[in-house]
Amino acid sequence: MQHAVPRGRLPKHPRTFPSTYLVLLPLNSSYLAVITRDTRRLDCIFEIRSKTQRRFEMASSDKTPTPNPASRPGDQPTPPGKPMTMGQHILDKGAEMMQSLKPVNQMSQHVCTFALYSHDMTRQIETHHYVTRLNQDFLQCAVYDSDDSHGRLIGVEYIVSDKIFESLPPDEQKLWHSHAYEIKAGLWVNPRIPEMIGQPELQNLAKTYGKFWCTWQVDRGDRLPLGAPALMMSPQPVNLGMVKPELLETRDAKYNISTDALKTSRVEIAEPEWINPQADYWKLHGKGFAVDVKQTEMKKITPFP
Repeated sequence: MQHAVPRGRLPKHPRTFPSTYLVLLPLNSSYLAVITRDTRRLDCIFEIRSKTQRRFEMASSDKTPTPNPASRPGDQPTPPGKPMTMGQHILDKGAEMMQSLKPVNQMSQHVCTFALYSHDMTRQIETHHYVTRLNQDFLQCAVYDSDDSHGRLIGVEYIVSDKIFESLPPDEQKLWHSHAYEIKAGLWVNPRIPEMIGQPELQNLAKTYGKFWCTWQVDRGDRLPLGAPALMMSPQPVNLGMVKPELLETRDAKYNISTDALKTSRVEIAEPEWINPQADYWKLHGKGFAVDVKQTEMKKITPFP
């Protein structure tokens, strides 16, 4: 029976391991399978693999990843891979006709807005939220980098009412952001929906809070989702939280809208009586949040006798 070699150095007492190992070594874009019973040789081979892996370590959300084929700023923005074949298109269309896509079909809104990285607010991105409302107090959003057919899924945002937010523990509240300014300032828009039709929903959303995890940092050139997710914040009316003018100009030109005009039209939208200071935590404390992936021991108790 073949066994995969566990990560890390091999122990000094090989008798605790099976006598046969399967070692997979990366060789360019392929893999080389090596089967051996020689423990010393295996140790050497495994060390070579470990060093190769270190060259391509995925960065945490507050670091730039080391250069690798999936992260090349200024290069092709699309993921690496071959174009879809005609046969694949036919298979996908057939599956679409025959399968139930109920969760996707419940998406009832397209929202275009902006988000800032919690750990580096100079990094700002335009986002496209496709929103599903599960009930009056909870919404969930699939977040894309654009609204075209090749838009990349870059994260997820959960939106809760102020009532639910106040029930969360303080440490959890630190990860959330408010939406009041974002909506009142005309940053949050429903493209191609007349403002008069969208205003009732905007009045509800102005009192909500969101938690947005970005899983694909396309703004730094990542062609694949790399590393740990990054926590995102909403724009705010203070220096660090202001959206860059060039981002606004590009968005407004695309949809033939005026952020300033939208701001004026939303003057009558009621602001929340109180925004919990645990949200938008950086405003008072000057601290953001970043995620690091750390190796940990696995639970090795099997669910079967």
